Amino acid sequence: MKKTAYITGADRGLGLALTKVFLQKDYKVFAGRYMQEWLELDELKNEFGDDLDIITLDVNDQQSVDAAANYIKDTSGQLDILVNNAAIYKDRSEDIFGEFHYDDMRKLFETNVFGPLRVSKSVIPLLMKGKDKMLANISSEAASLADSWRKKEYGYSMSKTALNMQLTIMQNQLEEHDIKVLAFHPGYVRTYIFGEFNPDATIDAIESASGIVEQILKFPSIDEHMYIDYQGNKMNW
Repeated sequence: MKKTAYITGADRGLGLALTKVFLQKDYKVFAGRYMQEWLELDELKNEFGDDLDIITLDVNDQQSVDAAANYIKDTSGQLDILVNNAAIYKDRSEDIFGEFHYDDMRKLFETNVFGPLRVSKSVIPLLMKGKDKMLANISSEAASLADSWRKKEYGYSMSKTALNMQLTIMQNQLEEHDIKVLAFHPGYVRTYIFGEFNPDATIDAIESASGIVEQILKFPSIDEHMYIDYQGNKMNW
């Protein structure tokens, strides 16, 4: 039986690239799709067949999250790797002297903080039955308190810092079950997080995804530093 990976936000960008890399590594991949109009996953399905299961997934909808987890349970009975990738960037606030859009900030927290928490909780029993037992999350250098440099992007940065705190607590609790939790800074990736493709970023999604998968498949021990970049460099909390 092939090992299994579950990727959220797999429609495009980094999530799609992560899906490709895991498929190339001979994993069976459950790909969470939010945007039905993006067809790249269907093209991968044509190439990889039964090794790719495309699952409709809205990480902000508990019923959707539970349905996806139940599908993985019924199909595979276990899960080796979860990658919480689904996230949004919606931050129009320029600085403390400008106007804050609190509704936008709440949406950031709903997706970037509570979304991963919902998904992780839904599949913990499956990860406990897996072999790899890896719970990876796409965080950001924007989460770092020690290296904070921004003078804007309050909502996005705070949401990623909250995610990191979530992950440290989760690691404390899951240590006894041998589940390793990781928080990745993916680099400045050419992707769609701003709503449109960002050609000014410094690395391609496939480069970041390849690095992230490489670090995951090194299977770091529970006591190793869990906040790293896609090349394995330690990030400061």
